[in-house]
This record gives sequence, C-alpha cells and structure tokens, in this order.
Amino acid sequence: MNNDLFYKIALTFIPNVGAVLAKNLVAYCGSAEAVFKQNKKQLLCIPEIGPITAKSILKQEAFMRAEKEIERIKKNNIEALFFTDNNYPFRLKQCHDSPILIYKKGNTDLNKHRYLAVVGTRNASVYGKKLTCDLIDNCIEKDIIIVSGMAFGIDITAHRQSIKNNIPTIAVLGHGLDVFYPSQHKETALAMLDNGSWLSEYPFETAPDRENFPSRNRIVAGMCDAVVVVEAAKKGGALITADIANSYSRDVFTFPGRIGDTFSEGCNNLIKYNQGALITSANDIFRLMNWEDNTKKKNQQVQKSLFIELTTEEKKIVEACKLVKTIDEIAITALLPISKTSSILFSLEMKGLIRVLPGKEFELI
Repeated sequence: MNNDLFYKIALTFIPNVGAVLAKNLVAYCGSAEAVFKQNKKQLLCIPEIGPITAKSILKQEAFMRAEKEIERIKKNNIEALFFTDNNYPFRLKQCHDSPILIYKKGNTDLNKHRYLAVVGTRNASVYGKKLTCDLIDNCIEKDIIIVSGMAFGIDITAHRQSIKNNIPTIAVLGHGLDVFYPSQHKETALAMLDNGSWLSEYPFETAPDRENFPSRNRIVAGMCDAVVVVEAAKKGGALITADIANSYSRDVFTFPGRIGDTFSEGCNNLIKYNQGALITSANDIFRLMNWEDNTKKKNQQVQKSLFIELTTEEKKIVEACKLVKTIDEIAITALLPISKTSSILFSLEMKGLIRVLPGKEFELI
C-alpha cells in the first residue's frame, strides 16, 4: 500500500475537518502522515483544533475508510490528487478553500492548456444551446479545455459539443465517481473519457445530494482561467459559479439576453452590476483573454530567446507568464517569493520580454 496516499486520503475522512482546516493541519504538522502521529497536547496547540477534533484524529477512525477508498480507486483506475502534489491543478491551488484532495478519472493534464468553464441554466432555450455550440465550435485549435458540471441544459450541451469537435472536456461532479448523475448523461460521460476527464472532491458512494453542487461550483470556477455564463435565471448554480469566479479574480463573461426573459435575467444582471463582461461571440473572449492567434508573437519570442540569455529564475518567470498574469499567480507558479518575482519581472521588462498591463498584470511580448 502507498502509505503516503493512505494518510492523505485518511485526512479527508476526519469528521468536521474541511479543506481549510485540513490544509492548516498539514502546514503545522508537515505532512498528512505527521497529522496522525501527533499526541493530544500537540494537536490542541494547532489553531481551531479543539478536544473533539483532536479525539477524532487520535482514534484514527478514518483509517478503515481510507483503506477501502484506496482499493476502489485502484480497481477503477482513478487518480487521487493531493493539494501539495505537482499534478494538482495549479490554478485551483491558488484558492484558499480548494479541496485538499480531488479524484480524477481520465488523462487530461490539469496544468497545461487554457481552461474555460461554460455554465448556465438547466432550462436552456434553443437560443442558449445555439450560443453554446457556436462558442465551442470556435474553440477548435485554440488549445482550450472546456469545463462544466454535467447538468442538464447548458452544461451537457457544452460537453457534447466539445466531444463532437474533439475538444478535451472535463466534468466536475457533485458526487463520487462511481455514480452517474443525471443517469441520462452516462453515455456522454463515458465518451468524454476518450479525450477528457471526470473530477470530484467526493469519495466513492457519495450520493448527488443537493448541498454538494454549490460546493462543486468552486472547483469549476477555481480551475479555470475564465467562466462563461450563457443563460441564467436571477438565482441558480451558474450565478453561484460566477460569484465564486469573481472572488477568485477569474474573468467572467456572459451573453446578454432579452429584457424580461427569465433565463436571461441573471446574465443581464451580471453585466448591469459589472460582475461579468458582455460578449457576443467567442472572439470577444479570445481578444479579452489575449487568446487570439499569436503565431507572430511566438516567433518573436523564439527570435529573442536566441539572443538573450536568461537565468534559471528568469526562465521560471517566463514560463509562469505563459500561464498566469498577476504577480501573485506568477510567484506561486514559479515557486519564488513575491519580492524576488517583482525584481525579476522588472528585469525582464527592461530586456523587452514582458510588458505591464493595467491592474498590475504581466504578459509576454
């Protein structure tokens, strides 16, 4: 048995310990295994750990469930990604309340490519479905992975159109990976694995309970570069995802709808209150995200690299700038302190390799 994975999974089964507190435990103890090696006095010295939680850790009740979970993930070819692992999504790692562990089935690299979430109402209109299909059609050859939640309406339309166009697509689920929900989407879910993945923070035998889905939405928002809301009512999961995306400093885009349409009210409110940028096509997203055809720019970068020698740390910053924009994101991705990142960014700007954008963001020239 992989002892390291065993303790990581066991950590998720400690009663009343959520993602934030679990990360706190690992930070204080040094590893998931070390959490279970502490005595009561040591555990009580950790902030927010009281006698009841300490007792649960010491009783090691989570071990039996962890053993059973490991057997299941091995049998079903599922990967468990811990938040300190290199293959854990780096974008999601930036979010303070991201899951400490996520289960993945499929071969998608969660740290490459551009990630775009497409969400909306379960009661999608013909207009909304057409917008979704047109959006996905225009993502071909843009190195984009489409993320959604496998729900009826906009979600499943986005997944199916991605499969049709051979675009990788990921379903973030609100239940264990042994469950197909809705059951009508089983065929789509299986087809998705040819060029995509399923993700969930929930272990096997977790039912698709209603309260799981708002929590699921934070993963959709956190692992993406941007979120597109196609159609949405005044309240609902799509609006929750957009709100979370804004709190994570992710870009939010939305299509406008007719005044008075129930499932356009949410989109129109996002635009009205400056919580989402108005778009009329995929090209608006590509332009605003700087995802337009940049072959010329790439050639320029290759030419410059022939004449400018970079240090190891400068190369790390350049690679990070290909994925993220803000100084905090760049520092996390490059695994460098903020102060060091700031000075290197200035040096690269002087060398003509990057430019500063409004809002203290950076991009390669």
